[in-house]
Amino acid sequence: MNRKTFTTSSGTVAYWTDASAGPDAPWLVFLPGLTADHTLFDAQMQHFSGTVNCMVWDAPAHGESRPYSLDFSMDDYARILREIIETERIEKPVLVGQSLGGYVSQAYMDLFPGETAGFVSIDSAPLKRRYYPTWEIKALRHTKGMYASIPWKLLKPWGMWGAATTERGRANMRSFMDSYSKREYVDLAAHGYRMLANAIEAQRAYSIDCPALLLCGEKDHAGDVKAFNRKWTVGDNIPLVWVPGAGHNANVDNPNFVNAQIERFLKTFIP
Repeated sequence: MNRKTFTTSSGTVAYWTDASAGPDAPWLVFLPGLTADHTLFDAQMQHFSGTVNCMVWDAPAHGESRPYSLDFSMDDYARILREIIETERIEKPVLVGQSLGGYVSQAYMDLFPGETAGFVSIDSAPLKRRYYPTWEIKALRHTKGMYASIPWKLLKPWGMWGAATTERGRANMRSFMDSYSKREYVDLAAHGYRMLANAIEAQRAYSIDCPALLLCGEKDHAGDVKAFNRKWTVGDNIPLVWVPGAGHNANVDNPNFVNAQIERFLKTFIP
């Protein structure tokens, strides 16, 4: 796995590629969730190495993509991602986004229609305004006070237990949180939720113009993610698969099941 960087006016983005499957193989582009880093997809990068080409990033202001000014929008994320994909000469990637990464994927498809070969959402939700009550969008804009009021020694285990059901998943989540100071973590989380609220209120009329799959942990208790996935599968006619025993970070809690689902999904449209 090769570590690379991409420089923007607000900071430098770190990302990793594995092109060992060869120039004609398809690409999976893994996009971690809010406050998570590239290690969220370690099990997927290892599993698919040599079979398909893979890329994963630390999103701006996350992990090794720091320091980075908190001045970006969801569309900025999508545009930066596209520039990296173009730099790597990746054509028609399959976007695999967990939580925030799923929203970034949808912004990407909105801004650059026809450029995505497939989309796998992991514990994410739709970006279309019609799925959201107004009160929930308003609540997304006011999370900073809640996070700031919780002592750091309590916020860490709360975040760890809230995101994962397994020891592996909780240890992975704890590693993200340990890499931040409390202030840095709270500022990033609050900015991420405001960014999401703005992206939803943009009244996007996009369509998911490629094969898609929804994966959601059957024990995901992060907000209303499970309810959103039930609505999403009906509203956009996208297959939904529940990940047994998994929480919000389903691909870490049950990597074998998630990997098998991604493999099965790829076989439906890639020879």
